[in-house]
Amino acid sequence: MPNARTPRAATADDAPSISRSLARAFDDDPLMCWLLPDATTRGERLERWFTTLFRRQYAPHGRCELTDSGAAFWVPPEARDKAVPDADAVRELVDVLGDRAALLRDVVEQVAAHTPGAPHWYLAVIGADPRVRGQGHGAALLRSGLARADAAGLPVHLESSKPENIPFYEHFGFTVSAEIRPHADGPPLWPMWRPARSAEGR
Repeated sequence: MPNARTPRAATADDAPSISRSLARAFDDDPLMCWLLPDATTRGERLERWFTTLFRRQYAPHGRCELTDSGAAFWVPPEARDKAVPDADAVRELVDVLGDRAALLRDVVEQVAAHTPGAPHWYLAVIGADPRVRGQGHGAALLRSGLARADAAGLPVHLESSKPENIPFYEHFGFTVSAEIRPHADGPPLWPMWRPARSAEGR
């Protein structure tokens, strides 16, 4: 029997569980705290945020996996041009951010400018409920996606929005490729890159 840390492919019915886990995981994330500064409404808004991303963007075109208390959204190279928000998704995300929505445009533009052009797997979102932090949920989700990239012989790209997460990713072979600050009064982001590996060389 799989344990609570065993990743499995997400289905539409998993949206509430995924959104709750990711909302708790990102409640103290510097970027999300900047975009959603009201701590009293942040949790509810984050649940709506991740529900929209899952249902309208990554579930239809990427690969979404979850454990009992965490989730990850991946985009393979062949889905890169499709896994973008449609008009309805944009409206929902703007509604979540309210008067902070214009700030997101700066973030998206800067991130796009630092996205490698070579084919790669992209880790768009990964997180686990803080109540199970340190129990291996994030590592299991990361290993699962990396195994798919390795099987295809492809590199992997992500952006870390938390400096304390950088050593975690470095442990799995990522290196920081840049530091970007999408807005003058906003937090930095760190694009990270993991070169292609063979499945045998992991």
